[in-house]
Amino acid sequence: MSKQFGKVGVLYGGRSAEREVSLMSGKGVHEALTSAGVDAHLFDTGERSLAELADQGFDRVFIALHGRYGEDGTLQGALELLGIPYTGSGPMASALAMDKTMTKRIWLQHGLPTPDFEVLDADTELRLVPDRLQLPLIIKPPHEGSTVGITKVVGYSDMKEAYAAAAQYDSEVLAEQFITGRELTVAVLGSGKAARALPVIEIAAPGGNYDYEHKYFSDDTQYFCPAALPADVAEEVARIAVKAYQTLGCEGWGRADFILDADNRPWLLEMNTSPGMTGHSLVPMAAKAVGIGYAELCVAILSEASCKVHGHARNA
Repeated sequence: MSKQFGKVGVLYGGRSAEREVSLMSGKGVHEALTSAGVDAHLFDTGERSLAELADQGFDRVFIALHGRYGEDGTLQGALELLGIPYTGSGPMASALAMDKTMTKRIWLQHGLPTPDFEVLDADTELRLVPDRLQLPLIIKPPHEGSTVGITKVVGYSDMKEAYAAAAQYDSEVLAEQFITGRELTVAVLGSGKAARALPVIEIAAPGGNYDYEHKYFSDDTQYFCPAALPADVAEEVARIAVKAYQTLGCEGWGRADFILDADNRPWLLEMNTSPGMTGHSLVPMAAKAVGIGYAELCVAILSEASCKVHGHARNA
């Protein structure tokens, strides 16, 4: 079966703020595919050009890139033009999910729960924002992931510094109502009506601070899979995750992040269309809980690689 994939490129590295994580994800995916008999080759999009990618003769590619120029629809559009089938969502869904502001607007249109928010720019009166959203609140760049540039604001005096930290990465900044509760994440596999949720994971980071370090490098963060939730709550979280995925038009695989408040109400935070595949990553953890090993997961994701534009998904 592995031979049917032909020559496979594992696209990793890239030029985003998440390059370091992508390098780890790509190496893991490459090793797993190779172990499964796939003719897989690493290709660092941060160091090599699209012209070089076109010359490689890849029959399909596994996108193990995170953040801009890999997860935001730009690369997906280029692959469509090159006619190279790829894993994950298409250009539009990738671009929407990468833009947390647009993601939230779409979710609200579909009646999905997400914290209240406001878009900030250089002309915003920052001292007035806490009055509208209440303290504490979260300030973050809407086009980055992995908690890059994110700050929890607990006082009016924190606003200027928090805005500056996020504005390093983005021309606009997202201010979001802070929901106190348990951190949950749900991996989703498949496309359209066939999309299904894997078991809910609860994340317990030291001091509730699930930052970049605790996500990818610390062994202090605890994960509970499946999360210890009442059955009806777990079912509702999974249902919302799949609907959130479908409303954005996601395909292949993804991961929805939530906060569960004290009343067991789930609040959607964001959708990841190219989740991490490192030793600390959550999609492999959820897959393992239902008996899907890391290599098997990689092969399953690769098997759905296709071109998506204009309604005729072309498989390799």
